[in-house]
Amino acid sequence: MQHLVIELDKQRKTLTSAIKILKQRGIDKAETEKKYRIAVAKEILRLRDESIPVTIISDLVRGNEEIADLKMKRDIAETMYESCLQKIYQTKLELGIIERQIEAERKGE
Repeated sequence: MQHLVIELDKQRKTLTSAIKILKQRGIDKAETEKKYRIAVAKEILRLRDESIPVTIISDLVRGNEEIADLKMKRDIAETMYESCLQKIYQTKLELGIIERQIEAERKGE
């Protein structure tokens, strides 16, 4: 049973660490979204000033290399956030399994 208690402690530390990481990844996600939206808005205004037809502005904006890079960074930040969230869920499941194993061993003694 000692190995289960050690594993339980390890999973708790993993959970605590993942929660701290999630906070930073949430901040990163928000910052990349902000940068992307600001760049899109600026590009739309720039193209309107150049009298580009409104019907093609969104296509031109999406095709802008700088904006595409910002969108990619935003998508990566979102993926990193989601993967950390999934790690938290997985760790909670592991904790539950270990706790049930410990309880079963206590009942068996």
